[in-house]
Order: sequence, then structure tokens, then C-alpha cells
Amino acid sequence: MPNPLIDNAIGALPVVQSIPDLPPESGRRKKPSTAHLKQVPQERAVRMQVKEAAVRFMHGKDRSVPLTKEVCMNMAQELLISVGLDPLSNLGFGMVCINNEFWREQLMAVDFSRRLLLLPHCLKHAEGCPADYDEFGLNCRECGACEVADFKVIAEDLGYKVLVAEGSPIVLKILVSGYIDAVVGVACLNVLEKAFDKLLTAGVPAMAVPLLSSDCKNTSVDEDWVQELISLKSDMPASRTRTYLPLLRKANEMFEEDELERLVPRPRKRAVLSAADKAGKTLNGSTRKTLIADPVASTEEIAFDFLARGGKRSRPFITLAAYDALTMGAGTDPKSNEQGIDIPDHVLQTALSIETFHKASLVHDDIEDDDVYRYGTETLHRRHGMPIALNAGDYLIGQGYQMIGQAAAGMGGDVVADILNQLSRSHVKLSEGQGAELTWRESGEKSFSPLDALKIYALKTAPAFEAALYSGVRLAGDSEPYEKLIADFSRNLGVAFQILNDLKDWEGDDNNKLVSGADVLSARPTLLLALALESASDEDKQVLLDLLCPEQRTEMTVRKVRRIYERYQVFANADKMVDKYRARTEAIADEVENDDFRSLLYFLVDTILDKEESDPSEESMILPIVSPVLLARS
Repeated sequence: MPNPLIDNAIGALPVVQSIPDLPPESGRRKKPSTAHLKQVPQERAVRMQVKEAAVRFMHGKDRSVPLTKEVCMNMAQELLISVGLDPLSNLGFGMVCINNEFWREQLMAVDFSRRLLLLPHCLKHAEGCPADYDEFGLNCRECGACEVADFKVIAEDLGYKVLVAEGSPIVLKILVSGYIDAVVGVACLNVLEKAFDKLLTAGVPAMAVPLLSSDCKNTSVDEDWVQELISLKSDMPASRTRTYLPLLRKANEMFEEDELERLVPRPRKRAVLSAADKAGKTLNGSTRKTLIADPVASTEEIAFDFLARGGKRSRPFITLAAYDALTMGAGTDPKSNEQGIDIPDHVLQTALSIETFHKASLVHDDIEDDDVYRYGTETLHRRHGMPIALNAGDYLIGQGYQMIGQAAAGMGGDVVADILNQLSRSHVKLSEGQGAELTWRESGEKSFSPLDALKIYALKTAPAFEAALYSGVRLAGDSEPYEKLIADFSRNLGVAFQILNDLKDWEGDDNNKLVSGADVLSARPTLLLALALESASDEDKQVLLDLLCPEQRTEMTVRKVRRIYERYQVFANADKMVDKYRARTEAIADEVENDDFRSLLYFLVDTILDKEESDPSEESMILPIVSPVLLARS
């Protein structure tokens, strides 16, 4: 039954009418299960036979567009049947061979110095390994005791960057930061199976060699195959796969100090530096301390430091990519990696404003929830105090609108008015959703249904995606044909994203809050809680309600709540709801006629709703394998 308290808080807006049923599968986006893709042929002669047959099979195939998982599976089945192997039990191995041949020519053409070799720690000797782990993974020493060191020496002599940290999130950061353009990886099929979506939609060339077993201790690999992939070298082929990597890099580049200063000049910082220069002072490393100490410049410095730090930059990327998709799609041309992308400053400034509004909401959200960590460091209110943090959030809101004003000359009045109208609507919705959450938390009435949670999510999370997508479309031209689609797509994407966020809260998150079960400790009205309250026995329901009392919330609370969630399959049911909302977003994308824009929507679904192979019912966080998550036009 709907909660009047929640309904009053969010008004009569019919954001989510009911928990959705799974829509029928569309013809364009079919995601078959890969749970059976685990077996590697044990006879070396058979492995080499499949590998060589894949070379012949892929000869002459079109490589200008990426493989989909379904197409790759079909090709692998045909390949395996042609060599007399069971097309089901060996399917994962066949897909690796097909994928490798798809990318071979493009990987061969990438300079060694622009490649990354990713090795699994399980290739090291389990006993007696002298290497230590650091923030990037295994800090391998060249002791000659195992294959890891052997491959590392060969690759580094050629100029490779080498990472011994299977699945480390640092890989994605390296890709987006522009340090590498291709990946050679070694991993077991258990890992590769979970990464197929990313490998097959990768916008950078990526090839892999599967380990011969899935044991995570003293496993082995075809050494000559790894050495072959490491040493591949040739000229760039004429046909290359389109990629979002240049746009991802552009979104990241905007937040680098020099580019951020160019796009959004900082008058307070310039004034302090100018005064120091006139006084003959050299600030260098102490510049930030000096700016924070200055009463006038401190707000600007704290706000811009938070703006530039952390996050995946997904919202500004959405704006850039939507603009690019509807203006001929030059940004997805692989040559843009070498030549750069020419995006007008007013588009970049608008994309920056989207992130500014998002960061302001995070500052305020952290205050309201009294979160301890954000992006791996203490939250602003923990570091600077609540009044200063609150003011920094307000400053970011003002700065966001100022960025739109600075971009106005390149847009024209009508476009500025439309974008400001959308941004203000999104801001109001976000505040309504957050207000509903806060109202519930402060109320003595704790009844809460899944529908209540979904209403809040549609208001609180979806508006940022809608604002980013709409802004890019409007900057490209007439947005009217896409407005309903943008609203529907963003609402379903935002709800699914927030449910995933709830699930990840039970893992901890190196890129975010670092605390497992923080939602419980803050007594947030999550979908997980609503599902538990709906299905729990009267006794367990009362236990949950008692645990929400402030004096009851401790680390032990998290363990007790976890057990109740597991008892009533809350994590599994929430995961199914993610799949339902994902299916809705894909069905909406299916109806888009513009190929580039439809591909972008598919890409957003695949990346924003990436489950990262973690199970929230496990006590420890499992680091996902991070492959290049870059989708080209389909």
C-alpha cells in the first residue's frame, strides 16, 4: 500500500506507477546467458587447432563495427562444429579465439609503448613469492621463479606497460587517461566469461589467452601463445572499429587542471597568484594551502578541488556523446585518438556544468547522510566542517549556472533557455526525491513499500541522466522528437542504477564510500529495506524496524540486517529488478531510428548498469576484471 508520507513529500507526480514486469525481448538486443562458457580443451593440439581455424574463419570479416555477444557466440559455435568439438562446453574458448582474430590486425598496429599487458596473480608461485601488493596489484620482482616475471621482462623490453592485478579498476583509469591504446590479457575463462560484454564491445583492441584451469593457485598457460600476442607487430589496417574512447578521454581531459582553468577561469585563484607574484613569492606545492587560507579564495579552491577529484565523469560524457551522435559522430572515429576531437567550447562548458550540479548534490547528500568517505577520502563536511561544506555545495550550483552563461554566446538564446529549463526541472525533482527520503528518516512511521522506494529513485537519481542526455541532444539541434524518449529512458536507467548502487553498498566501493552497509547505518529508505519489510515475517520485520533506531545502529547492525536480507532473498530479488529495468531501457533504445544515437543508448545501458561481477551476499568485495568498456556503432 502506498505510504501517504512519501506521496505527500513527492507530490502527485506519477513517476513510477508500479513495479515493472519484464518486457518481451526485443529483436535487436538479446543477451544470452554465458554461465556455461568455462571449459578449455585440455589437449594442446586441440587448442592450437581451434586457434588456427579461427584465423581462417575470420578472414575477410567486416571489422568496422564491433561484434555483439550473440554474433560472437554464433560464430564460435560454427567454428567449433567445423573442427569437430562440442559447441556448448567449449563455447567460451571458441569465443576467445574469435575475439582475438577480430582484433588481431588492429592490436598489431598499436605501438608497443601504447599497450598494456595484464597478468593474473594466480600465475605466480603460491609459496616463496617475494613480491608485495601495492595499490596497483602485485609489485612483481624479476626473480625468474615463475611465468609472471618471464612475461613481464619480455613485454617491458618491448615497451609495454605491465600490470599484475587481474581485474584491477586501475586499468580503466589508464585507458581513459590516454596512456594505452591496446590490451593483451591473460585470465581464466571464469573471468573472461564475465568480461565478454566488455571485451566484445571494446573500443580499444584487446586480445586474451585463457589459463588452462580456473584454479586460483599455481595454474598454467600456453606460454608460446602469450609470447606470440605480446610480440605482434604490423602496420595499421585500413578497416578499424569505431570507438567511444576519444569521447571518454575528452570527458576526462576537461577536469585536468590546465583545461579546467581554460574552460572555467578562476578569478580568485588568479588574484592570489598575482598578489604572490608581485610580492616575489613562489607558491608551487603550497599553492592550495595558500588558497584555502585566503578567506575569499577558499570557497573557490575547495569547490574546484572537489569538482576535479574522483568520479567516472559519466554525466559530462553523456552530454558530449549525445551531441556527437547527432552531429555526424566524428568523435567515435578511431583516428580521433591520434588527431583529437574538435568539440566547441560551449558544448564542453555545458558538459562541465552537468558534473558541477552533480557534485553539488553529492556534497549536500553526504552532509544529509553524514557519510564518512567520498572518492576514497573523507567527505567535505568531515574535513572542513558542515557550514563550509554546505557553502561549497551552494557555490558549485552557482558555478554550474555561470558555466551555462559563459557558454551562451555559442548556443543562442533559445538553446540556453531550453537547457536552463531542463536543468532547473531536474534540480527540483532531485530535491523532491531527497526530501522524501529525509522526511521518511525523520518520521516515526517507518512503513515503506518497494513502490515508495521506486518513486524516490525516479526523482532522486534519474534527473541527472536526463539533464545530461537532453543537453547534448539540444546542443545538437531540435530536441522535440527525442524529449519523451529521453525522459523514459533516463527514468528507467536511473532507477536501475540506484538499485545497483544499493547492492554495491553491501560490498564497499573503492571509488566511493569504502563502508559496507552504510545505507543501514544511515537508515536510508532503500529498495532492499522495502523488499525485506514486504516479505519478512512479523518477527523479522520488527527486528528491522528496531534496528533503524539511532541507538541500535552499529557494525553489528549491518551483520544482522544482512542475515535478514539473505533469508528473504532480498539481494537476488533486487538484482532481478535491475534486469527488468535494464530490459525496459533496451526496449526504449530499440525504437530509436538514428543509428549513432541508438548505439549510444545501448552503450550507456552496458556501462552504467555494469554489475561488475560482485555478489552482495559475500562479506568481502570481489574486484571485477576491468576491460575496455567502449562501444562502437552497431
